[in-house]
Amino acid sequence: MIRACEKASKIIIRDFGEIENLQVSKKGPEDFVTKTDKRVEEILIDELSKNRKKYSFITEETGLIMNDNKDILWIIDPIDGTTNFMHGIPHFAISLALQRDEEIISGIIFDPIKNELFYAEKDNGSYFNNNRVRVSKKTIASAQGTSERNFVNGFGRPLGRVAFYPLADGIIAQQHRRRFNKSF
Repeated sequence: MIRACEKASKIIIRDFGEIENLQVSKKGPEDFVTKTDKRVEEILIDELSKNRKKYSFITEETGLIMNDNKDILWIIDPIDGTTNFMHGIPHFAISLALQRDEEIISGIIFDPIKNELFYAEKDNGSYFNNNRVRVSKKTIASAQGTSERNFVNGFGRPLGRVAFYPLADGIIAQQHRRRFNKSF
């Protein structure tokens, strides 16, 4: 999985550097696909099939590809965040998962721009760039004296639910107001 992502990421990095030449088509309302999405998906399918020829696939661009083994399938989103990619915003990733008997048993999120790799495997834990990550058991006491997990901003300050949702709404509203010079 990791090698497949690394190989596919070379296409993404190359095309992100030449965003003005990107070929885009519309799949549906507010839903776009780039030539890069399609090429990355092809590479991922080819690479993953080398060792697991009989596994099936469900992909964002191609859809369902049934092979001999219908109980094990790869789930692929070649560029998770295509809109950001199309607009030159460096916040997108390759997303892969492996499902067996309708249960996700392994997954990867790879950000090729930041070279950040998050992966997890059932019964083997979660990792960020080969360093084990765990869910924190720390809690922050709320104003009411109860304890809850909170969102934390980049400065280490907690953002409780009440503070977070307006912040998220503001960010989303700002993105809707922001328009780019190019139209797709």
